[in-house]
Amino acid sequence: QLLVSSSKWLQLHGLKRNKLSLSQILSQIGFKHRKGYVTTLGKLVASRYADGLFPQYKRAQDSTVYNLTAKKELILHFVDCLMGAIGLYKQRIEWLTSESRQIFGVIQEQCIIIVLDFGTAAPAEFDVCRDAICMVLVEQVTQIAKFNLIRAAQGLTKWEQKSTPVSENTVKSAVMWLWKLDRMTAASHTSSVEALLEAMSDEAVRS
Repeated sequence: QLLVSSSKWLQLHGLKRNKLSLSQILSQIGFKHRKGYVTTLGKLVASRYADGLFPQYKRAQDSTVYNLTAKKELILHFVDCLMGAIGLYKQRIEWLTSESRQIFGVIQEQCIIIVLDFGTAAPAEFDVCRDAICMVLVEQVTQIAKFNLIRAAQGLTKWEQKSTPVSENTVKSAVMWLWKLDRMTAASHTSSVEALLEAMSDEAVRS
């Protein structure tokens, strides 16, 4: 998401191909404790030769028993790999919950319209809202293809008539337009819906 999906992110960091799921690790450090069907008994019977010979681990999901044969060095190798993976996940979570992403989430679509409904915000709140919109424009909209801004009000206001290609100049223009908006613009009960319908009428928009 610069935006990559979680699946692609996992692949980029090698977490899928490094075989770090529990079942994958178990298959590399031991083997399943087998059961065979004994005709005379008419049931599955587990072999007993490994009892006491290997440390054993039972998976909680399906009660499968693994006989563990790996040496300490291999176990420590997987500990290092898992700690590295945990570190990457922590970085990912911190990134996903930082700055504009904490407010707006991660924008994945390539063409978006941001509908602004400030209601009757006080001056300080109005400025905080505009700061937040500027943040998402600079941090995320700069990574996509097209965008537009529409303000919900009785006299619906648009930055551009339709979604516009992203560039350094268009983002700066949108920021300037945002900071020139009047705080107390007359609104109606239907202005938010009208603004959303206007946004949806742009055939290029995806979100």
